[in-house]
Amino acid sequence: MESPSRNWWRSGAPWISLHGTAVAACILLAGGLLALIMVRGLAFFWPTQVQEIIYLEPDGVESRIVGQIHGVEHVDSGRLADEGSDAGTVIERVLVKTGNRDIAGQDFRLLRGDRILRQSAPLSLVALERLEWGVFFGQVVGLRSYGSLLPSSDVWADFQSMIGRARYLREEARELERGPIADINYRLEQLRLEERERELDGDPDPVAAAAAASERRALQERYRGLESQLLAIEEQLNRDHVIVRISRDASNDREMPLRSIIDAWRPNDMSLLSRFGHFFRKFGSFITDEPREANTEGGIYPALFGTVLMVLLMTVFVAPLGVVAGVYLTEYARQGLLTRFVRISVNNLAGVPSIVYGVFGLGFFVYTVGGGIDRLFYEEALPSPTFGTGGLLWASLTLALLTLPVVIVTTEEGLARIPRSLREASLALGATRWETLWRTVLPMASPAIMTGLILSIARAAGEVAPLMLVGVVKLAPSVPLDGNFPYLHLERKFMHLGFHIYDVGFQSPNIEAARPLVYATAFLLVAVIVLLNLAAIHVRNNLRERFRGVEV
Repeated sequence: MESPSRNWWRSGAPWISLHGTAVAACILLAGGLLALIMVRGLAFFWPTQVQEIIYLEPDGVESRIVGQIHGVEHVDSGRLADEGSDAGTVIERVLVKTGNRDIAGQDFRLLRGDRILRQSAPLSLVALERLEWGVFFGQVVGLRSYGSLLPSSDVWADFQSMIGRARYLREEARELERGPIADINYRLEQLRLEERERELDGDPDPVAAAAAASERRALQERYRGLESQLLAIEEQLNRDHVIVRISRDASNDREMPLRSIIDAWRPNDMSLLSRFGHFFRKFGSFITDEPREANTEGGIYPALFGTVLMVLLMTVFVAPLGVVAGVYLTEYARQGLLTRFVRISVNNLAGVPSIVYGVFGLGFFVYTVGGGIDRLFYEEALPSPTFGTGGLLWASLTLALLTLPVVIVTTEEGLARIPRSLREASLALGATRWETLWRTVLPMASPAIMTGLILSIARAAGEVAPLMLVGVVKLAPSVPLDGNFPYLHLERKFMHLGFHIYDVGFQSPNIEAARPLVYATAFLLVAVIVLLNLAAIHVRNNLRERFRGVEV
């Protein structure tokens, strides 16, 4: 009679428990990573208190430091020997975000805890978000308009009102630049290319030339009118200034134009409700605004838009190619040595490094196909390339090739699971082979095909290496979708969340200040991938419900 322990081992229960433990560990690790990214990223938008610190400098002089405490560390005093510390003791160091980079030359400063004399959080301390030089900390002490100091009983309330006015004027100027002015410049460029095309064709066509000249004069006249409006807005933006105190000495007060200030808040004087309002407002602006300061400030709207658009285009390209290839290999190809070789090649392509696809896309799509298109259809724009350089189209096609093996394999597996009896029954009822495939087999295999698309979307959205060769850039002047014909400009370069993370995290001159932005962008990239996958999973589940009666 066998012992219970031997029966327990033979039953396979230990391996089931081991597999369950491994799955639980993987889920915990993935959840912990996502939680870390989420907490570090979302903390970037929370209004942290601004501290006023009286600090004893190494030369014995007391200084006033205003900033946000970002962390505390304990180090051996031997590392601080150059500051006169005795070896063998532990010294506390406080990392303070001092901002005011245009004055101090840096955003952060490490302070020794034993030299901090006093620390407080006055309600009057303000944080200013600026177009340049990062955040500014200080106290608003006065307002100036047209060079004259404004009398005010409530400087902060008047300051908020003036910021709202400046924000409205700045948005009006931006709409002029991105709207009618950009349209005029685009049309002027089109007229120049049309004139160049007539020159290359040897067709003077005086009627067309006269019409183009007349349209050009009308556009230039309209441009001058819009330029006058823009100059008037700029004059209004330059009239108001705010006076900010950064030390106890009034002689060090700094005056800055309100046009350079995006937002202002007093974090020490905010209720919990107002803090949440500030949090959601900043998170919304992070999604909808454009980047500033070499991507280390502002929002990520162009990168978010480019990522989603590229993935959607990649899906449009890879779905029919992958499905058609899988259907041919399963339903039509003669099963022999050649077919097995093709399947092995497809499986091997799934393991090729992504940068190799980027090199292929650069050599074939960009230089060969794009260069040929330029010579055939865009000769008037040469030597400036139109399609002969990296762009949205070539990036989408490169990622389509990258994920094509996944779609082919899942399509084959889905088709192989359809019982042969269903095909024979359809043929017996008089359906052709094509009708059987289109009306019976493919709909039942669609959940497996959607699984392949889900996997391809998840991989493509996070790829960076091949995109660096075929179209992604650090800063794009405009998104590939606008109001000018043909509306979707596949030849344009674009921004991508993955490359944005790489650029901010590894190419930024101010790594410590950019680190929260890296976490926030990474969190948003994960959220985009999850949302795209959830949409695909929803479609797949609906298809499964529709064909529940068939084993797929």
